[in-house]
Amino acid sequence: MALFIQQDNPSAWESSRRLGFTGEQLAAEYLLSNGYRMVLRNFKAPIGRNTMGSPVTGEIDIIALDGDVLSFVEVKTRSSDEFAGPLASVDLRKQRQIIRTARVYRRIFGIRDVGFRYDVVTVVMRGKEAPAIDLARGYWNEAKFRKRSWSGDVWYEQ
Repeated sequence: MALFIQQDNPSAWESSRRLGFTGEQLAAEYLLSNGYRMVLRNFKAPIGRNTMGSPVTGEIDIIALDGDVLSFVEVKTRSSDEFAGPLASVDLRKQRQIIRTARVYRRIFGIRDVGFRYDVVTVVMRGKEAPAIDLARGYWNEAKFRKRSWSGDVWYEQ
């Protein structure tokens, strides 16, 4: 049995993908208007394997320079923020994946002496109204993901 999708009734997957693409376009324009300089969009790289042994690929939506700081930007787009805001989906797992991907990027291009941070741009589409776009500079850092060891009464960074 064949399944046909009409063009005027896209599937949820196509609709979600289109929403994400539109959000990334709006986020890039927003960053440019706020003084960022685009370096790269949609950087993908292998970052390891999951617990089942399958390869894992990480992606960074936008890499840009904000002055002399390299910014790894995650873009989250939603059609509504009634249930939860877009920032809620930038959880620890997603942050860890972006950190690992950013490390690969810095290693590939030999970036050592440049400051960097992790930003999030949220885009909430509101029907016929203008989309709400917000920038969270330095939303997280790598400190909470560093391995620490316990020695008596003190935690030590490794």
